[in-house]
Amino acid sequence: MKNAAMVLGIIGGVVGMIVGFFVYGWVVFTDWFNGEVTDVIEVSANAGRWQMVGLVAPILAIAGGAMSTQRPMIGAILMFVSAAGMYWGLGFSVFTMFPIAMCGLAAVLGTIGATSNSD
Repeated sequence: MKNAAMVLGIIGGVVGMIVGFFVYGWVVFTDWFNGEVTDVIEVSANAGRWQMVGLVAPILAIAGGAMSTQRPMIGAILMFVSAAGMYWGLGFSVFTMFPIAMCGLAAVLGTIGATSNSD
């Protein structure tokens, strides 16, 4: 369970990092136009939240995945916070469904691994 949590957490974090990179780039790209082409490009009111979640959530998932073998409950909490943060900040879409699902499943597996007695 702990190894599966580690693998899923790290993969979910890497996929989330790719999504976060493009989200952060989109916010910077739309800020670059500074409202000149609002008919073509939609500038979001949640740009700061997108940038924060796009940076922090994948880091939490990778750190939680790396911790899950030695400290599975702390790793599970970090991966759950990462999945919840991605869902809250970026929503559930075709691009975010895999990192959210992987981090959520890794959190469940990490919790099971923390409560089981076998190593």
